[in-house]
Amino acid sequence: MDKFLTSEVLPIKSVEIKDDFWGKYIDLVNEVVIPYQWEALNDRLPDAEPSYAIKNFRIAAGLEEGEFGGMVFQDSDLYKWLEAVAYSLETNPNPELMAIADEAIDLIEAAQGDDGYVNTYFTIKEPDKRWYNLCECHELYCLGHMIEAAVAYYNATGKRKFLDIACRFVDYVDTIFGPEPHKAKGYPGHQVIEMALVKLYDVTNNSKYLALSKYFIDQRGQEPNYFKEEYEKRDGVSHFLKTKIPLDLPYNQAHKPVREQEVAVGHAVRAVYMYSGMADIAAKTNDETLKKACETIFNNIKDKQMYITGGVGSTAHGEAFTYDYDLPNDTVYSETCAAIGLIFFAQRMLKLDQDRKYADVLERALYNTVTSGMALDGRHFFYVNPLEVQPEASEKSPIKRHVKAERQKWYGCACCPPNVARLLTSLGQYIYTESNDTIFTHLYIGSKADFTVNNKKVTVKQTTNYPSEGKATFVFDMSENNEFTFALRIPEWCKNYKIFINNEEYRELDLNKGYLYITREFLNSDVVEISMEIETVLVASNPLVRANAGKVAICRGPLVYCLEEIDNCKNLSSILIDTSKPVKEQYNPEVLGGAIELKASGYIVSSESQDLYTSFNVKEMPFNITAIPYFMWGNRGLGEMSVWIRYK
Repeated sequence: MDKFLTSEVLPIKSVEIKDDFWGKYIDLVNEVVIPYQWEALNDRLPDAEPSYAIKNFRIAAGLEEGEFGGMVFQDSDLYKWLEAVAYSLETNPNPELMAIADEAIDLIEAAQGDDGYVNTYFTIKEPDKRWYNLCECHELYCLGHMIEAAVAYYNATGKRKFLDIACRFVDYVDTIFGPEPHKAKGYPGHQVIEMALVKLYDVTNNSKYLALSKYFIDQRGQEPNYFKEEYEKRDGVSHFLKTKIPLDLPYNQAHKPVREQEVAVGHAVRAVYMYSGMADIAAKTNDETLKKACETIFNNIKDKQMYITGGVGSTAHGEAFTYDYDLPNDTVYSETCAAIGLIFFAQRMLKLDQDRKYADVLERALYNTVTSGMALDGRHFFYVNPLEVQPEASEKSPIKRHVKAERQKWYGCACCPPNVARLLTSLGQYIYTESNDTIFTHLYIGSKADFTVNNKKVTVKQTTNYPSEGKATFVFDMSENNEFTFALRIPEWCKNYKIFINNEEYRELDLNKGYLYITREFLNSDVVEISMEIETVLVASNPLVRANAGKVAICRGPLVYCLEEIDNCKNLSSILIDTSKPVKEQYNPEVLGGAIELKASGYIVSSESQDLYTSFNVKEMPFNITAIPYFMWGNRGLGEMSVWIRYK
């Protein structure tokens, strides 16, 4: 079988982002978010839920007395923070921050057992119950995040201590689980270690780590089913509820072997993390059946289970996928972590198959749900990213209390804030991929990137005002001529575009799976320019999405827009948009540091009667509608918000 034609991401240090849109976010993470989250991990934020993370490690290391606090997987918050720190240090050296990280790593080492095991919950609270409940207790999940942080820190600093800590732990785990007869046939309840072990293999070249990742993928859902056996041994008693509950194998993506799974099911974050690991293993082992399973599941998410904002996970019950076309707006979950996991999945599929559908989904989730997950001040966060909010309902309705009308300072289960930080500090890895003789441009983000093409160094400088404008310019800097292919993604939303090379229009438009391929001998200082027409459009759902019947959303390029009460009125559901009239664009420097507002004509519905029910006699009064980018909502005080608008 021929090896897959894969492309590879660039090392973070090879890409320097210089972008008006994303530069502000990266500066915010470096200057505000990382220090703020360190305070949170140390329980130094007034009026915020405690983290317990650092305290737990100090107790586990014997440096202070006390009881374990927080969730069973609380250690992962520190690991994700350290991963974000590592990416930050790689592009923004900071000796003071490195010293803080080194102290945290020393603390992790002090908490590590002689056999390599590290987990503060089981070290402090239940030392005799290691691995007794893989389905719920997330020991392998915490290890996965440790590995990712350790690899990132080694790549950034060259320091081996954290990497050695992780390797010792993995070496111990490899003696416990695996296909050999004397080993347990377990696998993680919350996936992430599958991706992490591939990263560990890449940096160590130790094939044992790749084999362990493949084992966790291959073993999942096999009969006899490990989760069933484990469930019976603990008499079905849940770690969290302390009572017997039914075993839900689809919720844990363990109902069948992964190659036989065709629909995204269960806990959304766990699912997309697992699919990402599957794609990694498919690429490393040239596994066509695994690649096909990934393609099938990705298409199911994109075509039937993804919100227009790139969010996934329809229900708060289990933070999960439900069924095709079930996309409620007001009881939605759409966890920030799930959108980030979907970005991981899409990026890995792009490495396997350079198809714009993967980059389109990546871009949609990045520009909408991920950015929505953090306030513009870098100190408040959404766990849930709703598409419709009524503050009173969030306060008083039991089925909507998970939907916050305002971002929170911190969470007891704080997986999302550090996840946002680690994604944004590693954003350079998502702009391009490269193969032997092709550079693929997936995202339009101002940057300088260094490639090696045909064994020659090529630097590409990208400038753009995206997503406000659809123009991007690429200048090539190299010491000698080089013949290769430069591929540009033409987003699915873009219907009209032009390409120019050195100011001359390029008409040989070789479009394949949404990428335009330019193959030529490139010279130093060559300039490639793409000009994409960005239109404001009204978008409708498939009629099977019942929540959006009779409604439209407003989109402009990759951005989804929404209505906020502060710009319109109370009771946003009373607004109708007139689809026969054009939507106008207007830059407003007074809105949240400057934004392109959209102005539409419509109506507001009213009734003279105050009765709950009355004979049909509704009045429609002309109304001027204002929409702002969805990711900006919730930064101007408490109020209603809605993405989907009734139309006339």
